[in-house]
Amino acid sequence: MTDGTTLTTLELARIMEMIPHRYPMLLVDRVVDMVTDVSATGIKGVTINEPFFQGHFPGRPIMPGVLIVEAMAQTAGIHAVHSMGADAEGKLVYFMSIENAKFRKPVEPGCLLELRVSQVQVRGPVRKYRGEAFVDNVRMAEADFTAMISARPS
Repeated sequence: MTDGTTLTTLELARIMEMIPHRYPMLLVDRVVDMVTDVSATGIKGVTINEPFFQGHFPGRPIMPGVLIVEAMAQTAGIHAVHSMGADAEGKLVYFMSIENAKFRKPVEPGCLLELRVSQVQVRGPVRKYRGEAFVDNVRMAEADFTAMISARPS
């Protein structure tokens, strides 16, 4: 599906058809904009009910940076599946590298995290993305990451 198609919204049920992640590791609630082979924007509503807030940190809950990167990567995985078409649905997406990760401000409960990813390169099943996470248009984190699309889980 490499026609530059623009989608405006993907809801949670559709996201779960596209990638195999499930609670508590599914970190994208909705995709609000996607351009085939170009970019996608995912949304994660960060609530105090997230299991990681129990220990990170008591008295000062902050979303772990590694989970922010994971949320960006899941948004990229949804984009990759959309761009590759229906045959890619449900396949696993494995990190190959994470580079230039920067965490600028803490993400706290109550934030609406906007996950913007742009496709940088495609070589067969390997895709490279640039990701940025925003809250109220303020950049909270960023990273470059490479992932490989693999076979469907058995």
